[in-house]
Amino acid sequence: MAPLNKPFSQACENNKQPILTVLREAFAEVSSVLEIGSGTGQHAAHFAANLPHLVWQPSDQREYLDGISAWREDAGLGNLKRPLELDVYQPWPITSTPAVFSANTVHIMHWSGVEALFTGMRKVLEQDGVFCLYGPFNYEGRYTSDSNARFDQWLKARDPGSGIRDIEAILSLADGAGMRLREDHTMPANNRLLEFVKGR
Repeated sequence: MAPLNKPFSQACENNKQPILTVLREAFAEVSSVLEIGSGTGQHAAHFAANLPHLVWQPSDQREYLDGISAWREDAGLGNLKRPLELDVYQPWPITSTPAVFSANTVHIMHWSGVEALFTGMRKVLEQDGVFCLYGPFNYEGRYTSDSNARFDQWLKARDPGSGIRDIEAILSLADGAGMRLREDHTMPANNRLLEFVKGR
């Protein structure tokens, strides 16, 4: 059941534990994480509660901040910060971070937004910093499942600028931002979690 005073995503509820399993290792050595596109705020509350060694900084466009704040207030966690307004096309509200996390964003953004995301991370992600990106991806231009093909059709019908991205294009942007792929994690429901590290 959805909380009465908070936005709720069933997808977030379904994937938060598998993602956490990967983040426990990926973020084991970092002190803070900038989450880009925090959405409902469910991930922020869950990950901050289960990764108490780090400070979790949620962010999103202005329209989502109240919902994220509601999850934050209910969680009552000292390591979960107030959400920041972040538009990838505008100057970012943070200048340096050892880690970045983003889930289910690059297939919603237009491609110019995905490019802006990596341009911003080139500036703010510290050397040896870790970037974890969760979502569905195509490989060699092909869908990994029939359900992803249907999802892509739905995305493009809703907004022709959105759609499941080719991993090769994402890797090219990451390379331009000084990041290399450290791990490509298989996730439930035909999703992936791409783990990048800044530096060669």
